[in-house]
Amino acid sequence: MGRKFFIGGNWKCNGTTEEVKKIVSMLNDGKVPSADTVEVVVSPPYVFLTLVKSSLRPDFHVAAQNCWVKKGGAFTGEVSAEMLVNLGIPWVILGHSERRLLLNEANEFVGDKVAYALSQGLKVIACIGETLEQRESGSTVEVVAAQTKAIAERVSNWADVVLAYEPVWAIGTGKVATPAQAQEVHFELRKWLKENVSAEVAATTRIIYGGSVNGGNCKELAAQPDVDGFLVGGASLKPEFVDIINSATVKKSA
Repeated sequence: MGRKFFIGGNWKCNGTTEEVKKIVSMLNDGKVPSADTVEVVVSPPYVFLTLVKSSLRPDFHVAAQNCWVKKGGAFTGEVSAEMLVNLGIPWVILGHSERRLLLNEANEFVGDKVAYALSQGLKVIACIGETLEQRESGSTVEVVAAQTKAIAERVSNWADVVLAYEPVWAIGTGKVATPAQAQEVHFELRKWLKENVSAEVAATTRIIYGGSVNGGNCKELAAQPDVDGFLVGGASLKPEFVDIINSATVKKSA
C-alpha cells in the first residue's frame, strides 16, 4: 500500500500564548513512532503559527487553518498562501465544514482555494463531509463525491493533497462514525478517485477521518483498510493526542 499514516491536529479558534506553549511542550515530550511511520501536522490559529513553528519538535509540522483563494491585496482580514510560504508554513487546511457552513464556502470556492494553495507550493488538507440531514436522506456518497469533484476539476497533481472526510454530524458532537461507516465512505471516495482521476491517485492519496476522534476510538478506526489517519479537533489540545498519534502502529502491524 505504502500510504504513510497522517495525523492532523486542528486547534481551531483556541488558545492563549501560555496554553499554546503548554501544548507544544506536551507534544515535544510525547513518545511517538518515527516519521517513517506517521506524519504529524498541527494547526494552531494564525497568530500562533510562528511561535509553534519555532518551538515544535522537528519531526512534526505546522499547518494554517485557512488561506485566501488568490494572491493577496485588498482583502482585509485574509491571509494569502504566499504569506504562509514566506513564514515557512508547509501545510494548510481548506474547506473545513465549519467554514463551509458558517461562512458559506461553496464547493467551487474550496476547489479554487486548493488549486491556488498548491500552485504556491503549499500542501493541502482538503476537507469534505456530509451533514446529518444528508446522511439520513441517503445522499452521503453523492455529497462527498460532488465536494471531491470540485477539487479534482482544478487539481492535476495530487501528491501534496490529503483528503479529510469529516461527517459534519460527528464534529464536536461526541458522535463518531462507526469504523464500518468511516470505512464505507473512505472506500467509496477511493473508488471515485479511481474512476474519475486515476488508479494511481486512488492508491496513493491519503484519506483521513475526522469527527470526535479520541484516544478511545482511534485504534479501531485506524485498523480500517481505507482509513489513512485522522484530522483531530478537540482531542488535539489534550495529552490523548499522543495516544492518537500512536494509533499509527496499528497500520504498521496490520
